[in-house]
Amino acid sequence: MLSERYFVEKEKYERLIARKNVKSDFYNGIYDRYEYPVLTRDHIPLTWKYDLNPETNPYFMERLGVNAAFNAGAIYLDGKYYIVARIEGNDRKSFFGVAVSDNGVDGFRFMDYPVLLEDTCPEETNVYDMRLTKHEDGYIYGVFCSESKDTSTGDLSAAVAAAGIVRTKDMVNWERLPNLKTLRSPQQRNVVLHPEFVKGKYAFYTRPMDDFIDTGSGGGIGFGLCDDITNAVIDEEIITSKRKYHTITEAKNGAGATPIKTDKGFIHIAHGVRNTAAGLRYVIYAFATDLNDPTKVIAEPSGFLIAPLGEERVGDVSNVVFTNGAIVNDREEVFIYYASCDTRLHVATTTVDKLKDYVFNTPEDPLRSVLCVQQRCDFIKKNLEYLESLK
Repeated sequence: MLSERYFVEKEKYERLIARKNVKSDFYNGIYDRYEYPVLTRDHIPLTWKYDLNPETNPYFMERLGVNAAFNAGAIYLDGKYYIVARIEGNDRKSFFGVAVSDNGVDGFRFMDYPVLLEDTCPEETNVYDMRLTKHEDGYIYGVFCSESKDTSTGDLSAAVAAAGIVRTKDMVNWERLPNLKTLRSPQQRNVVLHPEFVKGKYAFYTRPMDDFIDTGSGGGIGFGLCDDITNAVIDEEIITSKRKYHTITEAKNGAGATPIKTDKGFIHIAHGVRNTAAGLRYVIYAFATDLNDPTKVIAEPSGFLIAPLGEERVGDVSNVVFTNGAIVNDREEVFIYYASCDTRLHVATTTVDKLKDYVFNTPEDPLRSVLCVQQRCDFIKKNLEYLESLK
């Protein structure tokens, strides 16, 4: 017989899944925020956490607890919204779970089992932050961080990061491919597969890293080509969106969601990091690259697109928003899935037209305070003259 507490918790769980999300009163004209996160640790099924048999769990205790559900890759498939979330257990190990929604803003329900990757890397300790790309070769690819202990040092926290690759056609059965190799960068994180062939080759956006924490000489978001994704090797990485002094990308930056193709260019939604007295601050920004040359940045609006707001600023790693997934549906509505503070997952919605307007018509950062003030003064003057013309 099931514990009475099971039915109490099950009712709470079903009520949470059925809760309708509503747009908040936040406004900037670019996107809408929503009142509730789309995923939290409370969205994890009871069968993933509790032993339901009262003979082996008489007090109905959590046996395998979950701390957080956050950074998620996303894809639109057969009219449904799929996200592959990073789920962190109480043991600090991360793994992937696939959740599905009919409308993309609420009702996300996990499949029966988390993703069990093929154990092809015996040195691998942790996996996280999968980006999903529906490639023109017919596969859906997931590129994620594969983390192992750095055995070259006695530091117990030292790690080595590589880009793991899996592929699927049904979001259920996953084939693991060898990790990406970048010959000129010792480590890689935040790697995204471009959705189309470039010069007949697979194209990746990379983040060249000197070590696990520091981008060092990496300089920004890289771009590289490989001949065979089943044995992916990149020889040369070209820097696209560069890190810049005293900007939101000063400390580091990395690719986020798979680029969105528009008639004006590929729109990238990435993350930028700067250092503060309170630690690293992560925000989300956007830029565009040329349709024929994905290494060429053709638009880069000033400042951030999304920054942590209100309760989003509090969590396991405070003052952080991060994205690795966005969806464009059949109506050209855009769903940006972003996590706050390595704790929970949110969604912001907009349209392709709005995103294009923002990316291509928002002024660039002049990079110096005096020039920024002049830019704002010119902006104000234009507005005042327009208001005067209406009288």
